[in-house]
Amino acid sequence: MRSKILLLFFTVLLTKSQAQESVKERNIDAKINRNSKAVVYSTTKETDERITQTAILGFESHPQPLEVEECIFIDPSRQFQSIIGFGGALTDAAAETFFKLPKTAQDSILNAYYDSQNGIGYTFARTNINSCDFSSGSYTYVNDNDVSLQSFSIGHDLQYKIPLIKKVNDKLNGGLTLLASPWSPPAWMKDNNDMLHGGILKKEFYPIWANYFVKFIQQYYAAGVPVWGVTVQNEPMNKAPWESCYFSAEDERDFVKNHLGPDLTKNNLADKKIIVWDQNRDLLFQYASTILNDPQAAKYVWGAGLHWYETWTNDPPMFDNVSQVNAAFPNLNLLFTEGSMGKTGYYESNRWALGELYADNILHDLNSGIRAWCDWNALLDQNGGPSHVGNVSYAPIMGNTQTGNITIRDEYWYIGQFSKFIRPGAKRVAASSNRNALQTTAFINSDGKIAVIVLNRSDNNLRYHIWSNGVWMGHAVAAHSIQTIVIE
Repeated sequence: MRSKILLLFFTVLLTKSQAQESVKERNIDAKINRNSKAVVYSTTKETDERITQTAILGFESHPQPLEVEECIFIDPSRQFQSIIGFGGALTDAAAETFFKLPKTAQDSILNAYYDSQNGIGYTFARTNINSCDFSSGSYTYVNDNDVSLQSFSIGHDLQYKIPLIKKVNDKLNGGLTLLASPWSPPAWMKDNNDMLHGGILKKEFYPIWANYFVKFIQQYYAAGVPVWGVTVQNEPMNKAPWESCYFSAEDERDFVKNHLGPDLTKNNLADKKIIVWDQNRDLLFQYASTILNDPQAAKYVWGAGLHWYETWTNDPPMFDNVSQVNAAFPNLNLLFTEGSMGKTGYYESNRWALGELYADNILHDLNSGIRAWCDWNALLDQNGGPSHVGNVSYAPIMGNTQTGNITIRDEYWYIGQFSKFIRPGAKRVAASSNRNALQTTAFINSDGKIAVIVLNRSDNNLRYHIWSNGVWMGHAVAAHSIQTIVIE
C-alpha cells in the first residue's frame, strides 16, 4: 500500500513538473561553427536589390577579435523573448481600398504581405472597434442610449472589414493573430457626447463598455473571425480631432480590474489578451507601472502596446523606456501596435528615409523586448485614405482605386527584411556590434536557422565580420542598406 502511495505521489510530482516545463519556453539549440553557411539577403538604395539574395558565405576559425576589426558578435545560447509575429492594421480604410481594386491587385496584395515564400510573411494584424480616423465615417455597433446593448450588431463590418480579415486568415490557413482596439466608445457614453475630440467615458458606463468588448469578440467569432486580444484604449492620452477618449492610468487600471477583466473571465473569454497603454514610448513606464503595481489589475493584464509618434519631437527615440519596462516587469509582454507617417513633402521626396525610419524603430524595439510588431494601415488609396477627418498617411502598399494599380513603397522592403526571416516562435539571441554605424539584432527560428539583421544608415560602405564561438565570416554592407544573414 505504501509503495502505491509513493508511486502516486511521484506521478503527481512528475505530472506537475511536466506541466510547468510545457509552459516554460525552452531555448532553441543551435551553434555557429566552421560548417555553418550564411545566405545574405539585401535591400540597397539606388540599386535593384529588394530582399535579394546577394551572397552565400562560409565561416572560418578566428580567435579573439581585435578592437580595430569591425564585428557583430552573436551568442545563440543567450536567448530572450519569443516572437508572436509581424503585420499591419486591417482598418476600414484598408478594407474599403482593397475591395475597390480588381481581383488581380487584391491577390497581389495578399501574396505580397502574407505569403512567407514570395511575400514578407505577415501573420499579425490589428483592427478597430467602432470607427477610427481611417474610416469613411463615424459609426458604432449600437443604437443611441441602448444601455442593454440589445441592438449590438457588427453589420457595418460585414461589408468590407470582416471579408478582408477572413481572406487574410484563409491565406494563413487560420493562423492570423488578430488584435482589436477601440478609438472611442459611443458618444452617449462620454462626458462630451462626442466620439471625437477626446472626452471621458462616464464611470456609470464602465460595466456597459466592458460588455461591449464581450459582444464584439462574440459576434466576430460568430462571423468566423477569432479575436486574439484587445487593447483597452487606443492612445488614451491623445485628445485627437478624430475618434478618441481620455483614460488616465488610474482609470484604465480600475476599468480592467473591476470590469473588463472580470467580464471576459465570466464569459469564458479569459484567454483573450488584455493589452494596456497602446500609445507612445514617452509615458510607457509611468502608465504601465501604475496599472501593474495593483495586483488585482495586474492579474488580468497580458501586455502593453506602444507607438512611435514621440519620435516626431524626440531625437533619438525613447527606446530606453521600453527596455526599462521590460526589465522592471519581465512577465509583461510588449507589443509595437502602431506606427506610420502622414503624407508630407519630405517623405515624398526622400522615400528611402521612411524605410530606414521603419528599420531603425523595429530593430531597437526588438532589442528592447517587444514580441510583436504591427504597422498602421496595411493598405491605403492613392490619396492616403480614406479618412473621414482628412488624416491622410502613407502605407507600405498604396492602391489606386481609379487605375487599379498598386504601388509598393520602400518601407515594405525594410519591414520584410525582418518579417520574412524572423518567424513566429523565433527567439531573440544576444547580438552586439562594436561600431555605432553597424546596427544589429538577431533571432533563432524554431528550425534552428539564425537570422542576423545588419542595418547601415550611414553614407559609407562598411566592412564587418560576424563572429561567434571562435569562428567568423567577413562581408560588407552598402551605404543606406539593410541585410538579413540567414545562418544554418
